[in-house]
Amino acid sequence: MENLGAKATFLRNDFVKLMASIDPATKGLWGKMNLHQTIEHMSYSFRQASGKDPYILETPEEHLPRMQAFLQSDKPFKENTPNKLLPDEPAPPVHENIQDSLNELQGEIEHFFKEYAQNPEKVVTNPFFGHLDYDMQVQLLYKHAWHHLRQFGVNEVS
Repeated sequence: MENLGAKATFLRNDFVKLMASIDPATKGLWGKMNLHQTIEHMSYSFRQASGKDPYILETPEEHLPRMQAFLQSDKPFKENTPNKLLPDEPAPPVHENIQDSLNELQGEIEHFFKEYAQNPEKVVTNPFFGHLDYDMQVQLLYKHAWHHLRQFGVNEVS
């Protein structure tokens, strides 16, 4: 997991700005969620990673080494990666406007970093990737963030 510090900095300082720069009318290149729903979906992901919204492990233990090897790689999530914990049809946004959802996302990101700064040995169970420490959570969140940015046409700059 190269550049973990850079990935954390990106999540903390740049991710929300990039999401905010996307025209809300932009249709995703894949998937069913619109931009507003995707922003709120990412808030849920940060809540889960910080331990606010606990989940049980869904992946059989014997598959975890393969799942974690993928997580540690630079391979992106595939388009339309299924998530059996999400409904077939995305839920409507909780917040009335995108700015409120972006503010919530930034707050969840800050909470995530504060939580691990206060509890550096914390491990949170991700339903698909298993028991993850801070480094693995950052890796997952970074990979997940870029999955959704690419969904709306934003490309990584090396």
